[in-house]
Amino acid sequence: MLKEIFGKKIGMTQIFSPEGDALGVTVLEVTPVCVLEKKEYAGRNVAKIGCFKVKEHRLDKVKKPQQGYFTKLGTSTYGLVQEVAAEAAGLEPKQEIGVEMFNEGDIVDVRGKIKGRGFSGGMKRHGWHGGPGGHGSMFHRRIGSNGANTDPGRVVRGHRMPGHYGDSYQTVKNLKVIKIDKEKSLLFIEGGVPGARGSVLKVKKIKAAPQPKA
Repeated sequence: MLKEIFGKKIGMTQIFSPEGDALGVTVLEVTPVCVLEKKEYAGRNVAKIGCFKVKEHRLDKVKKPQQGYFTKLGTSTYGLVQEVAAEAAGLEPKQEIGVEMFNEGDIVDVRGKIKGRGFSGGMKRHGWHGGPGGHGSMFHRRIGSNGANTDPGRVVRGHRMPGHYGDSYQTVKNLKVIKIDKEKSLLFIEGGVPGARGSVLKVKKIKAAPQPKA
């Protein structure tokens, strides 16, 4: 079976546990993916999967080489093709896999691209407290001293400064699958995950849910 799958971020909401606690969850839409090919790299099993099936009225937007690839395989056309970690056993070409690969209680890692915020100051980028807010301060949101004097006489590499913030990939680890809606292909994951609404995320299954004792 697959160890990783791709989905789209719908947004955040809250659900209540059996004990009555409110849990903040992120909702992901994980539509079924198609196994296109199976490969092996240095003893590691890999599956090439097609994600997000292209609707019929948008097939004219797909480039001809891509259309030829899917026609050769005899599958539907997909908007995203990726290689993911997989187990060779129980995996066949043209097989479709969706949220059924998860169970409530599974532990997953979620990877996505965070929102781009452009060139940001130190207070926004790093959470600095800033200087006094009075009129005579002349410090306010500026960075202040950023290096030593004569020794070493330069700004040390890696020093936190204003600069480009966001628009980079981040992974949030050890999140718990709270609920699964198989009819609507929805995955409810506890906590927040990177990315804006509608962004594509990779969900990697790390640990299966403990099985109840007989």
